[in-house]
Amino acid sequence: MIRLGVVGYGYWGPNIVRNFAEVPGCQVVAVCDMRPERLAAVRSRFPAVKTFADPNELVSDRRIDAVAIVTPVSTHYDLTMQALKAGKHVLVEKPLASTSEEAARLVDEAERRGVVLSVDHTFVYTGAVRKIRELMATEVGDIYYYDAVRVNLGLIQHDVSVLWDLAVHDLAIMDHVLPLQPCAVSATGMSHLAGKPENIAFLTLFFDNHLIAHLHVNWLAPVKVRRTLIGGSRKMIVYDDLEPSEKVKVYDKGVTINGQANNGDVTGNQRYRMLVDYRSGDMFAPQLDITEALTTEARHFISCVEGGRPTLTDGHAGL
Repeated sequence: MIRLGVVGYGYWGPNIVRNFAEVPGCQVVAVCDMRPERLAAVRSRFPAVKTFADPNELVSDRRIDAVAIVTPVSTHYDLTMQALKAGKHVLVEKPLASTSEEAARLVDEAERRGVVLSVDHTFVYTGAVRKIRELMATEVGDIYYYDAVRVNLGLIQHDVSVLWDLAVHDLAIMDHVLPLQPCAVSATGMSHLAGKPENIAFLTLFFDNHLIAHLHVNWLAPVKVRRTLIGGSRKMIVYDDLEPSEKVKVYDKGVTINGQANNGDVTGNQRYRMLVDYRSGDMFAPQLDITEALTTEARHFISCVEGGRPTLTDGHAGL
């Protein structure tokens, strides 16, 4: 039985506690939060769970095997490092840390201690993203582009930019479904609120081949959009996370090059029309696993802790 302690019971913490409480082989034994009313809510719903106001007390509790850290980004590094040094397995809310240097130190510490370090990139565990990973290997062909839009009105964060808040979701999904790693990155952003981090940003990722990826994230959009387009030589994928049922659609559309047109009697436009053919075939929406992503992730984390193996979203993925 893996005994879990949760640090943070604000927006996401209750979901973590609820899902891990239902995982076979796991027991949520402690929850920590600085607000008394939140701890009262824990005791009301989970009377057997011990509550703490000080995270140091929870981390030092020898009954606890693993810790889930669900706190503001600025606290991730210190709390995670403290838990790792105490020999605990750790699941930390995205992003792993505030800087790549801090994240690298956490990865090194987890490897030194021989414990599991996992980042809560929940989207990787959705049925939609897992299906897209399958389709990328079987249907898409050569990958041309990855184009993602994730925009909405708020919630503006005070300690991280929109890249750290929203783009990390798409970066995690892209890292999971694409077989290649980028070789260069370009990022631009702007803040329209005095004293606040960037609220709109555009991120372009370049690869060694002709693949290009682009992410658009925004806290000041009038509508909520969660849409990703993936183009390939054989098929194209549209992933719309706001769709109630058909979140993933696969289109048999594209451009086909028809051999060579070297006849000197044809004009440039004629040669172009001879070479290029636009393909417009069927669309299908594959059936998706509808299990809650956090349930899948919680089961996976506990299984990896029990088996001593890295998770799909381990520290290296978070880094």
